[in-house]
Amino acid sequence: MAGVAPLTNQQYNYEVIRKFAIAALVWAVLGMFTGVYIASELAFPFLNFDTPYITFGRLRPVHTTGVIFGFGGNALFATSYFVVQRTCQARLPSDRLANFTFYGWNLAIFLGVISYMAGYTQSREYAEFEWPIDILIAVVWVTYFWLYLQTLRRRSQPHIYVANWFYMAFILATALLHIFNNLAMPVSFFGLKSYSLFSGVQDAMTQWWYGHNAVGFFLTAAFLGMMYYFVPKQAGRPVYSYRLSIIHFWALIFLYMWVGTHHLHWTAIPDWTSSLAATFSILLLMPSWGGMINGIMTLSGAWDKLRSDPIMLFLITALSFYGMSTFEGPMMALKSVNSLSHYTDWTVGHVHSGALGWVAMVSFGSFYHMIPRLYNTTIFSKKLIYVHFFLATIGIILYITAMWVSGIGQGLMLRAFDDYGNLAYTFVESVAFMHWPLVTRALGGVFFLSGVIIMVFNVYMTIVTAKREATVKAAESEVARAV
Repeated sequence: MAGVAPLTNQQYNYEVIRKFAIAALVWAVLGMFTGVYIASELAFPFLNFDTPYITFGRLRPVHTTGVIFGFGGNALFATSYFVVQRTCQARLPSDRLANFTFYGWNLAIFLGVISYMAGYTQSREYAEFEWPIDILIAVVWVTYFWLYLQTLRRRSQPHIYVANWFYMAFILATALLHIFNNLAMPVSFFGLKSYSLFSGVQDAMTQWWYGHNAVGFFLTAAFLGMMYYFVPKQAGRPVYSYRLSIIHFWALIFLYMWVGTHHLHWTAIPDWTSSLAATFSILLLMPSWGGMINGIMTLSGAWDKLRSDPIMLFLITALSFYGMSTFEGPMMALKSVNSLSHYTDWTVGHVHSGALGWVAMVSFGSFYHMIPRLYNTTIFSKKLIYVHFFLATIGIILYITAMWVSGIGQGLMLRAFDDYGNLAYTFVESVAFMHWPLVTRALGGVFFLSGVIIMVFNVYMTIVTAKREATVKAAESEVARAV
């Protein structure tokens, strides 16, 4: 990456990247607003109004789809197209297919959101309205893979930069996960009803093979590709250890596929599969922390940037949360810890320390670096980046600490016994205990969402300013030619 002469913007397809970046921010606001609302529904049940469309059960998949695939997916499309073109010094092979991935991906998310609110979901035995959306996603994803692979093949540099290894693994694994998890038999060719090909224990294991590897590849490997490009670029330093990045890649890719069954401890699955998943989960700690250390140590000789560069604050904080959540995850995979933590809010807190602290923060930092370059300008307000950073950080801390308190309290209360061997607390008492942690969680979400709205304003003003500058330059060029 170092020593490569910069090319002009016309030699890259920046237009589709701009579309994905803007879509990511739109979905971030919509998805996180939905998250704040459903968090408020749990804290204040009266918000579950007498209409089915905005109840918690229907809005929760809207929230997860909006933030994971809407915000996260669009951010990954944007940054991966940006990184692969710049590191390979090659343009995407087809502008039309690139646009197809944009419109197809966002159409699939929109249709999914509408179907969830209408009450159509993909239960494992029976689904309605889902299989056509699954096929659309598969077509979009195969097109994405072809575009990425062909750009790598057309590279002018013999070396494939490590960020592209992570992005490519994410694209391949996500295709594999999506296709096999959604295998279904439609009732009729023109009908929308279908039945899953899996059932029972096999279905549970397939579901968590998909679920945890979606975390492992879509929400970890992919954003590590983001980290391995934007942290060195923003720091102005080479990656601390290129050799460590390769070890990080292969260890992570091999180990992650085996750990999903740790979500099924103490169930009907075979005991050996549960133990295998816990073992590989502990082993995952090593490559995860190796990658975290590699990213943070990239700042060696440039630590002063943390005092003057708010974008660097986002990226390093993201790496810190990556390290923390990848320590917490293996610990929670141990059967003894899992017996306390699972089916409680502790798991929710763990997921969001990774989702908000790692995925969202590294995305924000990458966008603040990338968007001014897409529009050939500077960011509108550096102070607003600081404001966003502190709002986001406060929001994350409120959120995860509230969920730790709620989850550990739930776990302890629901397995406490009195002197006669009876449960010491009723389920209703545990729900009453959760009220203030749930209120605090909703407040943390408000802080985090406020930061995102500030970012959207900052980016909007950056784009407006860039277009105004471009108009002025074009007018000056016309005048110069006339003279």
